[in-house]
Amino acid sequence: MAKLRSAALIALFLALFGTAQADTLKMDGMSAGSADARPTRGMTQASVQSKYGSPVNVRAPVGEPPITRWEYKDFVVFFEYDRVIHAVVKR
Repeated sequence: MAKLRSAALIALFLALFGTAQADTLKMDGMSAGSADARPTRGMTQASVQSKYGSPVNVRAPVGEPPITRWEYKDFVVFFEYDRVIHAVVKR
């Protein structure tokens, strides 16, 4: 009886509130799913430079392992040794 009651409550809840939805975030003409918006994890420095051109600014490596930061007009790329570990879109 308790299982039937909880199943009925779940069905009522779903009927009242519907199903989950998700929105797509768009920023400055770039959609969240755009593959070319910024470099992806694992790309080499050479492949980033080949695809996106020379960075506006390059910060020297810091720490161990060495982390290097390349700044482009629309995004910043962080490298560990010569591989991308993270890329973020600028605000």
